[in-house]
Amino acid sequence: MAIGYFLDTYAIIEIINGNKNYSKYINDNCCTSILNLYELHFSILKRYGKEEANFYFNRYLILKVDIAEEDIPLGSEFKLRHKKDNVSYADALGYIIADRRGLKFLTGDKEFNGLPNVEFVK
Repeated sequence: MAIGYFLDTYAIIEIINGNKNYSKYINDNCCTSILNLYELHFSILKRYGKEEANFYFNRYLILKVDIAEEDIPLGSEFKLRHKKDNVSYADALGYIIADRRGLKFLTGDKEFNGLPNVEFVK
């Protein structure tokens, strides 16, 4: 069975931009959260406009997994422990979702480099 990955917003944007370092991670065992899709939409909206933002939001919506109630307190605790790193709410929660589901957290955000259960790719 292939390793599963939780794609943070950074990873999704790198995939969209065609970063070859991310091509091997595109498989059926990928997911993300609605909060990461929100970040994605905003990022594309401010750079390219509404049509592009809606296109990519809808394209990656199929990867959305539910956020369990238990994920919220754990995500808050993670964010507080890493407050000096300025980790986003979406990424703090995504890291917890990945960990609780036995997935690797796929990112290029330097704040996660070296943390357990992270696949760090530039």
